[in-house]
Amino acid sequence: MTAQRITNRLAFTTAAAAAVLFLAGCGAGTPQSQASSTPAASPTSSESQPASSGAAAADSGASTPTPAVPAPAGPALCKAAGLTATTDSTGGGAAGSVYMQLLLTNTGSEPCLLFGFAGVSLTAGPDGDPIGAAAARDTTPPTEVLLEPGQAGAATLRYTQARNYPDCTVVAAAGFRVYPPEDTASLFVAQPRDACSNAGINLLTVGAFQAQ
Repeated sequence: MTAQRITNRLAFTTAAAAAVLFLAGCGAGTPQSQASSTPAASPTSSESQPASSGAAAADSGASTPTPAVPAPAGPALCKAAGLTATTDSTGGGAAGSVYMQLLLTNTGSEPCLLFGFAGVSLTAGPDGDPIGAAAARDTTPPTEVLLEPGQAGAATLRYTQARNYPDCTVVAAAGFRVYPPEDTASLFVAQPRDACSNAGINLLTVGAFQAQ
């Protein structure tokens, strides 16, 4: 074989091998259509979001009920600071008892309301402790008594003679200490009486206040 033929055969073999390698490389590549086959993510549209609830909130605020206006306050209860206390003993007595009217007069500048029973005790003075039992309440039904300035309400007060009770330990009292209904301050009516220091003996009975 001549040198020229050997050279030609080597060149042909080399070219053929190069062609095979080129075709193999092309087959291993990813097709362009496959690379673009993945779908793109859909962007979120602002138009798909629910409408703002601001208008609904405004509507709900408009429906808030208007607070009720409180009714005008009526006259206040009568208190000791705006009252004076006296008694009227012209009611007489019977069977060892003395009946009198306990009078509370409005000395203030505004009307006030009496309702219920006074607390009454025999004491040694304006600030003295009760001597014996405090007044019991009778069966008079209480009613509202409106006192204009200068007007008085009256309650029946009965005092039973202390010496009618054989077991009474007699003590001198200077008068009656009077608490207006629903009040913790008191008034004093100077009226010397015999009292019983025995807590079990009740000398006083008081009724509810009535218009005079």
